[in-house]
Amino acid sequence: MKKVDLKKEMKHLYQPSAKEVAQIDVPTMNYLMVDGEGDPNTSQAYSDAVEVLFMVSYAVKFMVKKGASAIDYGVMPLEGLWWADDMSRFTTTDKSNWKWTMMIMQPSFVTPEIIDSAIADVKKKKNPPAIYKLRLEAFAEGRCAQILHIGPFSEEGPTIEKVHQFIDSKSKRTGKHHEVYLNDIRKADPAKWKTIIRQPMQ
Repeated sequence: MKKVDLKKEMKHLYQPSAKEVAQIDVPTMNYLMVDGEGDPNTSQAYSDAVEVLFMVSYAVKFMVKKGASAIDYGVMPLEGLWWADDMSRFTTTDKSNWKWTMMIMQPSFVTPEIIDSAIADVKKKKNPPAIYKLRLEAFAEGRCAQILHIGPFSEEGPTIEKVHQFIDSKSKRTGKHHEVYLNDIRKADPAKWKTIIRQPMQ
C-alpha cells in the first residue's frame, strides 16, 4: 500500500515558520466546504459544520485506502475563511456577525465520485444535520502571506497584525482571512495550539 504524507509534500503551505512571515503561492486545490455564520464558540451550525467535514473526510480516506488505488494518507487539517459583511465590525469582541466557510482539503487523487459515495455513506449511517450544506469546490487562493501562531485564538491579534504589515509594505490585502488549525483544540493545551494565519494579497 502506498503511503502519502500530504503535509510533508506541501511543507511550504502547512508547516510555516512561527518566526517570520513568508510569501507563498497557493495552488488551486479541492476542498469539502460548509458555509455558515455566527459565533464559532456558541453556534450549533459551526459545530455541525466541523462534525460533518471530519466525518466525510474520514469516510473518503477509508474508501481510498480500501479502493483500487490503495493509498493511505492522513486527513488534512480543518481550515476556515472568516469575514463580515461590514469588515469594520469584524472584531474579536463580538463574533455574532462573523461569516465563515469551514473546509478540509481533499487530495488530488480523490475523485468527485469517491466524495459522492462517502457523503451517501455518512448520510445513510449517521445523517448529520449539516450533510445537506456540504459541497466540494476547487479553491484558488494564489499569492498569500502566512505565519504560524502558537497559543490561544484570543492572542492572535499581534500575529495577524504582523501579516498585515508584511503585505501592506509590499502590496494590498485581498480575499478573506484564512486560518488553518494544525491540532485538535479539544485535546491540546491552548498554550500549544498551532494555527496558520494566512492572508491573500495582490
